[in-house]
Amino acid sequence: MRCPYCGHLEDRVVDSRETQDGQATRRRRACLSCERRFTTYERIEDVLPQVVKKDGRREAFDRAKIVEGVATACQKRPVSAEQVEALVSAVERQVQELGEREIRTTVIGEAVMQRLRTLDEVAYVRFASVYRAFRDVGEFMTELAGLARKDGGEER
Repeated sequence: MRCPYCGHLEDRVVDSRETQDGQATRRRRACLSCERRFTTYERIEDVLPQVVKKDGRREAFDRAKIVEGVATACQKRPVSAEQVEALVSAVERQVQELGEREIRTTVIGEAVMQRLRTLDEVAYVRFASVYRAFRDVGEFMTELAGLARKDGGEER
């Protein structure tokens, strides 16, 4: 590891521990030349699939796009940034576990909606209304009726 202060290539590890989320190892290091300390993070390189858009275009999986969409759906709702991050991390893990080279946006969108539905129903409806692009109010009302039936056993 190159020292960020003097550029020396040798150091010793003073302390190692996992980050809170368990996704990385934090290492405290001391340069053997200038003796200054610095921190490094070691994490497994994620191999994420290409995303196949509705129009057939392909692009790299972009976690930030999912975070943005979920955060927008959760605006002015009692959903914390940590809950949004946890939801997106769960979707990202699900995508990785599929082990596919390509994944359709519909798979990602359905995974997000499934988790949003249990997190906050209003955020779910907001996300679904944009994601599913309802053609008319009737389709939207059918979705709401289905949501009401699944939650309480009867329409509200």
